[in-house]
Amino acid sequence: MKAIRLAAIAAVGLAGAATAQDKPGFKDTPVLPNNQWRVHDADRPYPTVVTPAAQPGGAPADAVVLFDGKSLDAWKADKAPWTVADGAMTIPKGAGPLTTKQSFGDVQLHLEFRSPNPPTKTSQDRGNSGIWFMERYEIQILDGYNNPTYADGTVGSVYGFKPALANASRKPGEWQSYDIVFERPRFDAAGKLLRPAYITAFLNGVLVQNHQAMLGTTVWRKVASYTAHADALPIQLQDHDSPVSFRNIWVRPLPEAAIAQDLPGEPK
Repeated sequence: MKAIRLAAIAAVGLAGAATAQDKPGFKDTPVLPNNQWRVHDADRPYPTVVTPAAQPGGAPADAVVLFDGKSLDAWKADKAPWTVADGAMTIPKGAGPLTTKQSFGDVQLHLEFRSPNPPTKTSQDRGNSGIWFMERYEIQILDGYNNPTYADGTVGSVYGFKPALANASRKPGEWQSYDIVFERPRFDAAGKLLRPAYITAFLNGVLVQNHQAMLGTTVWRKVASYTAHADALPIQLQDHDSPVSFRNIWVRPLPEAAIAQDLPGEPK
């Protein structure tokens, strides 16, 4: 009889636990700062389910695929289309940049690139390209393997401003990966800058920019500055007279909830 009673109590406990999980949380906890929700709020919306790719680096279910190894349909060429072969696209000499047909603001970007091998030049003329968010804000692509150059022009740098936190370059001819979160700048109705652009970037899995504010539109040999623009603009891949190759490019447009918020009293 005792065993039966214990089994019955256990069954009730399990049922109660299952019922509690229908809407777990609390309604008697403090309200969070700058927020409508309480700590552990039972009514707070749950994160959206996103099916990840089967393999690391692949496009998740909600991504916009910009290059799948076959088609340049997501891009428009400046002067001439880039070549596509063996699952990669490569910059032909004098082709000019590639620009997405679709416009983006805040995004998560994955991109893989390969510098030419063997290298034939040095410094900024060796494996040079770049990712230009909103056609303005550049993070550098360069062959960084045993290739001295100025610090704010290294691979992983916010070009002309912030050097990479580390040089995580692979050898020329090896595929390398970028995983980047870009937060667009915010302007008021009169065009005044309210919040700069920010970038977080991993090169080959190594952090090279950590929520780094950007000075403005990338420019050579000058200090960058901001000019007001639309909330969504194309992404551009730079042609810098080097046959850099690319593959597996996708982006996830990010919701406003993804943008970091200042805490009360935090310095602006």
